[in-house]
Amino acid sequence: MRTEADTATTVRMMARHHHVVYSHTPTDRLAHQMTRLAGDSIELDEIEQLIIALQRAGHLTRIDAVRLTARYRREAKP
Repeated sequence: MRTEADTATTVRMMARHHHVVYSHTPTDRLAHQMTRLAGDSIELDEIEQLIIALQRAGHLTRIDAVRLTARYRREAKP
């Protein structure tokens, strides 16, 4: 059985292996402000940010990033 730690560990290891870190872009800041103003603010945790960084760096396809995020969120459910 997989746990939240399994996916989180996998993502952290991938990021470390590829020397990838998440950094906010101007578009990220704009999106955050727009969702905040709409009353729908979303805060991504470290793992979700790393998944985005891995995808931006070309180490994950968009589909793989979505699947990995879904798996991580499923595992995080109580």
